[in-house]
Amino acid sequence: MAATIKDIANATGLGLATISSYLNGGNVREKNREKIEAAIKELNFEVNEVARGLKTKRTHTIGVVIPELNNIFCTQIITEMEDILRKKGYATIVCDCRTDKMLEREAVDFLFRKRVDGIINMPVDSSGAHLKQFASEKKPIVVIDRLLPQLICDSVLVDNQKAARQAVEILLQNGHRRIAIVTGPEDIYTAKERLLGYRAALEMAGIAYDETLVVRSDYTISGAVCGVEQLLKERPDVTAIFAANYEMTMGTMMVLSGRGIAIPDQMSVIGFDNKEFARALHPALTIITQPTEAIAKQVADMMLQRLDAADASEPKKVYLQTDVLEGKSVKNLNDAG
Repeated sequence: MAATIKDIANATGLGLATISSYLNGGNVREKNREKIEAAIKELNFEVNEVARGLKTKRTHTIGVVIPELNNIFCTQIITEMEDILRKKGYATIVCDCRTDKMLEREAVDFLFRKRVDGIINMPVDSSGAHLKQFASEKKPIVVIDRLLPQLICDSVLVDNQKAARQAVEILLQNGHRRIAIVTGPEDIYTAKERLLGYRAALEMAGIAYDETLVVRSDYTISGAVCGVEQLLKERPDVTAIFAANYEMTMGTMMVLSGRGIAIPDQMSVIGFDNKEFARALHPALTIITQPTEAIAKQVADMMLQRLDAADASEPKKVYLQTDVLEGKSVKNLNDAG
């Protein structure tokens, strides 16, 4: 005979209301959650998801739409986020849109038809048009790493301008003046912000902005490879490169390695993200690191708060800070004389 909610109550000593709250995605104390989950496992209790969905008008699923599943920044956030949501009774459906606006729209439409309770999105379409139908249903949306000014939703971002400024300032302090940046598409929020930080650092140092030192890529390895190859042909006088995301950092390093350019003696490099990759290189790469665990927690907490019917507050924008992990990939030109 199948176990019932009363069996869980008898096994845990908890009230039916507490157990019902847990099963319906409500907040329960951590010690009670552990008791309930242990009892569910021991009794082989199975939740009737269809019946629960009809009763609560919720599916207890969250849709996640990201540009690239093989992007380490995305996967680290998803891994942490799923753990938090799962503990609160929510499953996730992850969709990879291959950095394609049409596929992104199709993914959101699919999740809409699946009646997910909320969507977490690292958007490709900066207009936010793909999310408007979902937003019209008054369901929560949390955006990662982007701002969508035309959409009312919560956002979790890092201070991208400061991140880029910090990287360029390190190069400037070490005597570099011909500093290139490998940045993303012009219409992507993070790329625009990082380019602004790059320009601000140069301006503060009294160095004129030079468009020929800007490699505009597409946040991919292959895009960076093409861009950096072209940069080195046109500007062989460059002494330092700042690659403004992890994939483009990899692409940059592939080009330099393939050309036999010694780091940092012949080229100084500062990259972005992936501590393991940075430490595996020789010499170790100096990188800007993003707080993926903090981002994941903030995003999950925001979504859970919005799913609580009591939270009808104004949309929130949360900015988190990056950090610098120093390696040995920057040469001090001040000592050259």
